[in-house]
Amino acid sequence: MNRMEIVFAGLGKMGLPMARHLQHAQHVVVGVKPDAVRRAAATAAGIRVVATLDDALSAGATTGPGPSHAWTVCSSLPDDAALLDVARTLRDSAASISTWIDTSTVSPAASAAAAALCAERGIDALRAPVSGNAVMAAGAQLMVLASGPRAAYARCETLLACWGPRRVYLGAGEQARTMKLVLNLMIAVTSGMLAEALTLGQRGGLAWETLWDTIAESAVGAPIVKAKASALRRRDYTPTFTVKQMRKDLALILAAGAGLQVALPLTALVEKSLRTADAQGDAALDYAAVIRVAERAAGLHGSEPHH
Repeated sequence: MNRMEIVFAGLGKMGLPMARHLQHAQHVVVGVKPDAVRRAAATAAGIRVVATLDDALSAGATTGPGPSHAWTVCSSLPDDAALLDVARTLRDSAASISTWIDTSTVSPAASAAAAALCAERGIDALRAPVSGNAVMAAGAQLMVLASGPRAAYARCETLLACWGPRRVYLGAGEQARTMKLVLNLMIAVTSGMLAEALTLGQRGGLAWETLWDTIAESAVGAPIVKAKASALRRRDYTPTFTVKQMRKDLALILAAGAGLQVALPLTALVEKSLRTADAQGDAALDYAAVIRVAERAAGLHGSEPHH
């Protein structure tokens, strides 16, 4: 494996373990995270951290690219605005940058605009959103969805392999962004399905534990259902992905549907349930808290969630 010099912007719950995997693969990694708490966590993990992307791309790194090398930039960002901020910084930087690998969940429109900004500087923008949660990121078990220049994908595939065993190249444009929204739509709607099914079962006299045991072992016990079963059987809503985060993703999904003239009525219903969960004080719980919304509507209050 060729040793690369990498700047990693965004060392949150997903970004930090991904950056660590790159460092463990013997790449030079400089992290960017202005938040003091996350900066301390990254430093404790052995990653050199600077405050801004400009700092990392300039003389801020102990070991920067040599005369025949260029930075590879990776990022894990919260939203479209952060993505476009990074794109503008890369376009305006005086540093030598070869490729930008962004792993965020963002809109296809913002992704295309960011790629166009990079193209002004001849920087390849590889769209590489990941499917999985922070636990999967820590265990290098993410699925990487990639699109953008095929040559950039081939050049960077060894980096993507550090994050998980499954990678799929989907095309030259925004296909990876769309595929991430497709997958998150299915995850969100599954939670809505479970909410109604579990509430119906309880009203029909079935015990909560019996419902989960049976559903998980049935033909509808998909991997996402099995993954949720253990914690939710104990009414543990400790988040792998919060109500607030899923609301952000569903906003992207509904906007994409509107732009492509695709009606998404089931998704819209789940988004309404998530808004209700937020209003009822469950914004920081796992997005499966839509189950609690359905229970409350049916007069089944259940036990308080464990944390």
